[in-house]
Amino acid sequence: MASTGNTLLALITGAAIGAGVGLLYAPDSGDKTRKKLRDDAQNAQDRLNKKYNETSSNLSEKARKARTDFEARLEETLSSASHKADDILSAMESKLEELRKQNSKLQKDKPGTSSGSGNTPNKAVV
Repeated sequence: MASTGNTLLALITGAAIGAGVGLLYAPDSGDKTRKKLRDDAQNAQDRLNKKYNETSSNLSEKARKARTDFEARLEETLSSASHKADDILSAMESKLEELRKQNSKLQKDKPGTSSGSGNTPNKAVV
């Protein structure tokens, strides 16, 4: 942005210096000199407006591209995180099922428990 400001300042300064030098060395009459100054000022204003519009357009395009890139990267990151979360949940569910099977086997293999006795076996709650 500082580069754009410097460019605009240089453009305005150059136009002012050119107008001043034109007045000093003007071989034409006052009417013609004023017309030339008016035309030069209009040309300088047109160049300034053109440069402003180009800069504004470039900045808008860069902002639009940055936003699109950010949204794409965000979507990619969220998708990757979602897949990883699914993998972790799947692994945890498998481990939980494995632990339930081990618990069930331990409850069946527990010595001193019979189906006819008054004691009820302790069961782990999972």
